[in-house]
Amino acid sequence: MRKPVPARDAVPRALLAAAAVALLFVSPHLAQAQDRAAGVQRVKTIGFTVADVERETNFFANVLQFEKIADFRVVGTEYDALTGVFNSNLHIVQLKLGEQIIELTQYVSPTTGRNIPVWSNSNDAWFQHMAIVVSDMDAAYKILQDNNVRQISSHPITIPQSNAGAAGIKAIKFHDPERHPLELIYFPPGKGDPSWQAPSNKLFRGIDHTAMTVPSTDKGVTFYRDALGFAVGVTTLNSGTTQDVLDGLINDTCLVTAMMPPAVPAHVEFLEYKSPPGGRLMPAETKASDLWHWQPTLVSNNIQALAGRLRQSGVQFVSASVVSIPPEAQAKFGFKKAVMIRDPNGHALRLVEE
Repeated sequence: MRKPVPARDAVPRALLAAAAVALLFVSPHLAQAQDRAAGVQRVKTIGFTVADVERETNFFANVLQFEKIADFRVVGTEYDALTGVFNSNLHIVQLKLGEQIIELTQYVSPTTGRNIPVWSNSNDAWFQHMAIVVSDMDAAYKILQDNNVRQISSHPITIPQSNAGAAGIKAIKFHDPERHPLELIYFPPGKGDPSWQAPSNKLFRGIDHTAMTVPSTDKGVTFYRDALGFAVGVTTLNSGTTQDVLDGLINDTCLVTAMMPPAVPAHVEFLEYKSPPGGRLMPAETKASDLWHWQPTLVSNNIQALAGRLRQSGVQFVSASVVSIPPEAQAKFGFKKAVMIRDPNGHALRLVEE
């Protein structure tokens, strides 16, 4: 018979305390990183690659109540240089929910890259999702059911009181039509960004964060904090049957670390799975045209200075150098310069200057 649930739902205090001490250690470079004008100010968009942008747009607009705000195509050597994909012709749709924007990119040429593996788990290092805030989980879940949406979680969960940092939060993970992972999240009073508690008649309210599975929280924290100027936010160690159901994993223990840019609420989260073992690494040959490619867009006031500092520190660059966006496309994208890199855990980031 299975062990009693409380034994796993209760957060191991010693382990969580040790993790918190390690993550909150103030690097001697932290103050310098946060003071530099070239640091990241905010998350501008959360984007990912799709095979059929019309199908994906219809799903987000009709099921999740996003508003389509832009639909455009770009082609040129600038985008080849930015994405690392030769001979690219991009069809891009931007959609807005609340104050946050997502960006769907279809590669018209070359042919869209590889599909998300059919057997893909939350603890695989290519796993990344975005969390969509809802004001009523029961009503939002009914919409998923009414539209026959494929679920990762068998049902919405509520994080137990034994996990003080996240107690009362409700969540469910599911797939869009192309199997990109997504999450609905409900914040009770006192949890999440205060903006989510403001009165609203909207069921789907906005994007709280993008969460990425990482082999090493320490490497991620060091990079986002010291190189990009993020601050360490709430850290929780999630375990028990609720986490098993949420992630679709058995014996699930996940260290969750929020990384906060100066402007919130949209932020980045790390998911480090302490158990179960077996999570697969990000494929080394991953390209922006592969359907598991996500690219949070982070805004800096001085992209050249930031890129120079990152290059000196040995960061992996997808773009050979900072790319100037043609004037006719700047209004569409909302930025004039950009460069794509990979963080120490292999996840892509698009750094831009507006």
